[in-house]
Amino acid sequence: MHISDVAHGVRTRLARAAGFAPTIVAYPGYGSTTWVRVLARVVLTTTKPAATTDKVRGWRAFTSVPVRNSEVEVEIGGVIHPVHADAGGLVDVVLETSLAPGWHPVSLRSPDTAPAEARVLVVAPEATFGIVTDIDDTVMVTALPRPLLALWNTLVLSERARTPTPGMAVLLDRIAARHPEAPVLYLSTGPWNVAPALARFLARNLYPEGVLLLTDWGPTRQRWFRSGREHKYNNLQRLAREFPGVRWLLVGDDGQHDPAIYADFARAHAGQTAAIAIRQLSAGEALLAGGRAHEDVHATDHGAVPWVSAPDGAGLAAQLKDAGIL
Repeated sequence: MHISDVAHGVRTRLARAAGFAPTIVAYPGYGSTTWVRVLARVVLTTTKPAATTDKVRGWRAFTSVPVRNSEVEVEIGGVIHPVHADAGGLVDVVLETSLAPGWHPVSLRSPDTAPAEARVLVVAPEATFGIVTDIDDTVMVTALPRPLLALWNTLVLSERARTPTPGMAVLLDRIAARHPEAPVLYLSTGPWNVAPALARFLARNLYPEGVLLLTDWGPTRQRWFRSGREHKYNNLQRLAREFPGVRWLLVGDDGQHDPAIYADFARAHAGQTAAIAIRQLSAGEALLAGGRAHEDVHATDHGAVPWVSAPDGAGLAAQLKDAGIL
């Protein structure tokens, strides 16, 4: 943490010397008719106009520097709530409100920054179905977590060169159309820096509109790198508490920890798990991703919850239709 603090101080001085200005980057949030979860980051970023060509390199997303512990005003439903960003510049707060189901605007303001606007999805009280899907190698072919390839895909590769997983956009769109009240959440171990690029990728490839739940890459007091598995597990547990009446379709792939995480959730919350859908990586993708998830009985014991697996969205769709999801 001390090394991280020193590095952050150096980056902040360099950014300010280069003319970077404080900016609020707002993300979609979600909630119920009585509360909302608002997500945003306060960062120092360049004031130069954004690139207008298709060759936007991923490394540009990592030039911003978090502004720690910033004061932020969140206005929603005509009510202003003063909140604070954390040490990573992240605003992640739950605010009491009274809103009808659907998407609603949220305004965010901070000293020395231009106002920003996000949207929050208010889930209808009668909603009984929701979708949680991984991103890497599930909706987007990224071949993570092989370190060098991950760095190439994240930092160097042109944004528009990212490849959608065959059939997954159609699958998720069909499920969302079948369950129009269902919230869609994209749960990934990727950093918040890439959220705008991910949102553009999802929209460009016609994935259902939803909420990104990402994480930070920095160290903690216990370890050098944050646990992606813990991030996914904690957010799933949180959703189970926040929406006890919703049964979740959990979508992932067999290249990381998704099968074990989802099976664990199904064992603990069988009544809140509609089905588990696992995309099977090809032999080449599994090699690049560092291998497949271990198929031991304990890790994938999901009880009576339907479990389907296939290499693409079309194969998953056929099996989910048999399970009554489609």
